[in-house]
Amino acid sequence: MGQLFNVVETGSITTPKGFRAGGLHCGLKKTDRHDLGVIVCDVPAVAAGVYTLNAFQAAPLKVTQESVAVEGKLQVMLVNSGNANACTGQQGEDDARTMRSEAARMFGVADHLVGVTSTGVIGELLKMDKVSGGIVKLPERVKGDLAGAEDFCQAILTTDLVQKMVCVEVKIGGQSVHIAGAAKGSGMIHPNMATMLGFMTTDAVIEHEVLQKLLRHVTDMTFNMITVDGDTSTNDMLIAMASGLSGTEALNEQHADWAAFAAGFRYVAEYLAKAIARDGEGATKLIEVQVNGAASNDAARAIAKTVIGSSLVKSACFGADANWGRIIAAVGRSGQQVNTETVDIRLGDIVTLEQSKPVRFDEDKALDYLRGELVQIFIDLHMGSGQATAWGCDLTYEYVRINAAYRT
Repeated sequence: MGQLFNVVETGSITTPKGFRAGGLHCGLKKTDRHDLGVIVCDVPAVAAGVYTLNAFQAAPLKVTQESVAVEGKLQVMLVNSGNANACTGQQGEDDARTMRSEAARMFGVADHLVGVTSTGVIGELLKMDKVSGGIVKLPERVKGDLAGAEDFCQAILTTDLVQKMVCVEVKIGGQSVHIAGAAKGSGMIHPNMATMLGFMTTDAVIEHEVLQKLLRHVTDMTFNMITVDGDTSTNDMLIAMASGLSGTEALNEQHADWAAFAAGFRYVAEYLAKAIARDGEGATKLIEVQVNGAASNDAARAIAKTVIGSSLVKSACFGADANWGRIIAAVGRSGQQVNTETVDIRLGDIVTLEQSKPVRFDEDKALDYLRGELVQIFIDLHMGSGQATAWGCDLTYEYVRINAAYRT
């Protein structure tokens, strides 16, 4: 099988037909960076979403779920940074609905075709005078080009150091279909649904139920396999919107080109998930944990996330310390079935454990490897065919500094 999709180097969330985006500074942030953004579709787009499983779910997520539930479509996705509008009671829900209705009025769509989401400090009411003033100005800032997409990406950032965006092209029935995505996330990352905030756009023709099923499956393989600090946010949300303007046949699992579309969709999600892990607060490197030979895929996922989430493993990677004992300890406390006599561990191509027995290795070579920007940890349990990959980052002094004064 040849290449199933192509990465569009200059592509963005506005590359799929029908999508425009924009952002501006409305005054929620103390700096002059954009803090209010929007994605707009020319037509009501088929929508799917996954949301945080944190018991304290932010008001905007509830409102967005209400919108999608009406007919499985969205046309406008509004987002603010600088304030999470979480744990804000009835006033927070009223504010989220006000954001929805004001955006609907400004873009000339029904309220239920608008989704809203927020990110930032928890427990503070939104400054609605600033938000409302920004919403009025948004339509003139919306563009169907890369500049509009970049303005949107800036508007969703909090402690992120870089914008995260990607686009791919797939062929459906010989015609071009694009899938794109943008995300934010740097801290409070241990998704049990998606990421801090993620947005995917496509011009594919696809039904709500099909898109929702694909989104959930891909999320489990990508966004749900990253961790920065083990904290699941109150505001995690991933929304996918499909304009259908490519004009191809409707996609489903029986379509001849479904594999290509699904592969492109997963690539976009995985790219964004890894970008979030790489951009973890204070991080100096991306860590990838690959587990093979587990009793099941579910077991492999649990083990991979336990290892990637271990503060001791993360600290060892930061210090370039080839302490494989921290890795095997994390495997053992994962709660999954493990044969303690058959575990192999590699750091890159450096074997440190074979059949659960220590292997002599070159400490200087290991030090050089762990000083790199990518650390790959390979674990083989030799028990079954289960496999999974998880991504995270190292734990640094800078992470503590950032989060010791996040609110102030």
